[in-house]
Amino acid sequence: MRKMELHWKILIGMVLGILFGFLMTNFEWGPKFIQDWINPFGTIFVKLLKLIAIPLILASLVKGISDLKDISKFRNIGLRTIAIYIATTIVAITIGLLLVNLIKPGNGISEDTIAQLTETYSNDSGVTSKLEEASRQKESGPLQFLEDMVPDNAFNALGDNSSMLQVIFFTIFLGISMLLIGEKKAKPLKDFFDSLNDVVLKMVDLIMLSAPIAVFALLSNVVVSSGDPDLLLALLKYSGVVVLGLILMIVFYSLVVGTFTRYNPWTFLQKISPAQLLAFSTSSSAATLPVTMERVEEHIGVDKEISSFVLPVGATINMDGTSLYQGVAAVFISQALGFELTFSGQLTIVLTALLASIGSAAVPGAGMVMLVIVLEAIGFPADKLAIGLALIFAVDRPLDMLRTVVNITGDATVSMMVAKSVGQTIKPKVKNWDDNLDEVR
Repeated sequence: MRKMELHWKILIGMVLGILFGFLMTNFEWGPKFIQDWINPFGTIFVKLLKLIAIPLILASLVKGISDLKDISKFRNIGLRTIAIYIATTIVAITIGLLLVNLIKPGNGISEDTIAQLTETYSNDSGVTSKLEEASRQKESGPLQFLEDMVPDNAFNALGDNSSMLQVIFFTIFLGISMLLIGEKKAKPLKDFFDSLNDVVLKMVDLIMLSAPIAVFALLSNVVVSSGDPDLLLALLKYSGVVVLGLILMIVFYSLVVGTFTRYNPWTFLQKISPAQLLAFSTSSSAATLPVTMERVEEHIGVDKEISSFVLPVGATINMDGTSLYQGVAAVFISQALGFELTFSGQLTIVLTALLASIGSAAVPGAGMVMLVIVLEAIGFPADKLAIGLALIFAVDRPLDMLRTVVNITGDATVSMMVAKSVGQTIKPKVKNWDDNLDEVR
């Protein structure tokens, strides 16, 4: 009997989790039961993925660079990666702005709904924390992101998942230095990282065995902890514009994959679907990174030299889904609160959202911090910022889940484009968790 594909198992877990969550909302004790006895399994799964994220970046990026043998080749890969990421982000923001200006979802929000949303969420700790974080980021200098990229202690950086750019900087520095000392001297260290890379990838395979159960736990908790259904319904038009934009981005990626890399778009989406489903469940590009790398390398056929650089960088600086959402959200808030937004203001949104996406944390909720920065850049009244965030806070979590899917799909697409452009596509070779089980029995 043929084994069921992983993405189907995860999809079944998601559907059952949503249904179970809705079932538990009918009981007074249901939400607490899920919080105490179901959600911990999802939390443990996400922790396991985060646990191996930095070791995987360290091992795979060092291996990828040390295998290049030529520093100029690494420069070509880096320049193409950054250029393509910037281009796809501009496309995403443009799609978002076109849709929100065409459909005008903010014009349909009544004063009563605005008042109700403001009363419910404007003093929410989630909203206030986003405003405080955005204020801290705004006070930093124009080159602060470059300063933040360089760690003063490599071990501190390696011990902090939020320091992804610092880890990438240190790893690239280490890999290039290994190239410069010569193959013979670097061999012992290279062998260590090659072995570590294989071990961490095996850990990914083992962790993924529990993925269907984990997404069941994560989705059931999302359902029971969601806000007032009436408020969610009031924001349906705004949510629909964001979702439509995200779908168009998936279509855009599929067209790029089909035309540029000559890879079947449907097969691409099928191969990357386990990573997409996990991105939806966790709302974190960083947590999904190990799975994204495994799918792109073993199932699609992108050489590790490419994926080990493009994907970790993408998880940090490529936020296509989030940037699209910011464009829609900024204009929606302006429409709903009667703030006149000029054409130059919308161009400012494009530029600010693009810059804000670089170095943004690849964790749940980071998009709203970036949104505050975008709103301040267009001159939105400071006294109305909390009201503006309150307008969209109710639906931020489900939209965050969807835009994370787009973020990691964009990462995978760019890795395929870069691999194709430098001739680094390989024949996929899938590894399973039990490949070497007979040797240790």
